[in-house]
Amino acid sequence: MGETPTAPALEASRCAHCSTVAFPATTACSRCAGPAMSPLTLSARGTVWAYTVQRFAPKSPPYVPPPDGFSPFAVGYVELPEGIRVEGVLDCHDFDELDDGAPVTLVATAPVPRFATDAYLKETR
Repeated sequence: MGETPTAPALEASRCAHCSTVAFPATTACSRCAGPAMSPLTLSARGTVWAYTVQRFAPKSPPYVPPPDGFSPFAVGYVELPEGIRVEGVLDCHDFDELDDGAPVTLVATAPVPRFATDAYLKETR
């Protein structure tokens, strides 16, 4: 029998003193410098807070162009229910899908967080 794939998750931490959430997880709070950080798994669903479109290939190295050549892609911040914004790649069919706080779902964590719009997920699954 095959293994059931686990859903991707982003691991963060929350300060026991001031409740500040940090991503990636850390051992000291960036707000109050408190050393009491607890592990926290962030929600997989959020909304696009802001984005831009990368319309030219990044410098290589470290960027490795795909075999088909470069295609523009969106990068931006996703606001999660825990009150933190996470930067990531945004998968969509049309960049207009990302406007007005579009709902997105975490689809990968490496090499960077990657989120996809609901419309994109419906078409690719």
